[in-house]
Amino acid sequence: MSSVVDSIRAEFDRYKTLAERSFEQLRDEELSQTGPGGGNSIAIICWHVAGNLRSRFTDFQTADGEKPWRKRDEEFEPRAVTRTELLAKWEGGWRALREALSSLTDADLGRTVTIRSQPHTVHEALHRALAHISYHVGQIVYLAKSFRGPEWKTLSIPLGASEAVNERMRAQTKRP
Repeated sequence: MSSVVDSIRAEFDRYKTLAERSFEQLRDEELSQTGPGGGNSIAIICWHVAGNLRSRFTDFQTADGEKPWRKRDEEFEPRAVTRTELLAKWEGGWRALREALSSLTDADLGRTVTIRSQPHTVHEALHRALAHISYHVGQIVYLAKSFRGPEWKTLSIPLGASEAVNERMRAQTKRP
């Protein structure tokens, strides 16, 4: 049986993969393209996610999750970036998360950490971060799909294939 921390780690990894599979489908200039109605670009969202992860998970158990060095408002400034720059920034945030999670066990879940001077249990902070990441990854996927249009390659079950996938899953779980 896997631990709760392992389960949370796997969910973070799943969302990271969804975003990265979206990046792969885009042309470089689309990474910095403004969203519909003047919304955030994928680059802005990535800067924000990376800044949030670095801030929250650097010294996760010993320092406030909102670091004085973080410049959150700057994360939302329009920017033109290369794919290499975007991926380096993105990976920096995820590295901080991975390092923090690597030292956690289920025994730590009830401990207290702070975010913006407010106490949270470790499990509350992890769930808060996971919800935040899933929200922004959804935005990334939506933008990427809108930019690709009919060229988009689905990241989940293709439309019209649900029953075949369900049948395959049922067949895999049947025991002899």
